[in-house]
Amino acid sequence: MSLDKDQFVARYGGVYEHSPWIAKQAFDGGLRAAGNSADGLSRTMTAIVEAAGEDAQLALLRAHPDLAGKLAIDGALTAESTSEQAGAGLDHCTQEEFARFQTLNSAYTRKFEFPFILAVAGYKRAEIIDIFENRVGNDRQTELHEALKQVHRIALLRLTVLMQEGDIQ
Repeated sequence: MSLDKDQFVARYGGVYEHSPWIAKQAFDGGLRAAGNSADGLSRTMTAIVEAAGEDAQLALLRAHPDLAGKLAIDGALTAESTSEQAGAGLDHCTQEEFARFQTLNSAYTRKFEFPFILAVAGYKRAEIIDIFENRVGNDRQTELHEALKQVHRIALLRLTVLMQEGDIQ
């Protein structure tokens, strides 16, 4: 890997939403061969998050935007989140769908104290709403586990895109 730490963090620091500390720790841990593929780097970063403890994990989850939420409407999402939400058609919600997302976002955040997170790639709006409605009924521990699983999936998808744009250096 030929990137120095600042270059590495600049390139991979956004893989986990607003959480460059994960890329910094991955670099500091010595990437070796794991850093040469999306899967390898994903495994390294996943291990860092899983070892970070619940406070850091909750901060990571809370760094994510609501689906079809205010930040999306205001155009204030990260480029990655904008692309992912648009890819699932969330930028074309009907008024009814948008209202449903707002209701679900509020209920979910009130119950779990972090936003609903789903790696939306491959899903359509109606499917996302169905998943959302089912998950809001989970208990907190189940949902914490599922939200982290989804965050790791998002990170892997983002790493894969970065790798396709140019080999890890």
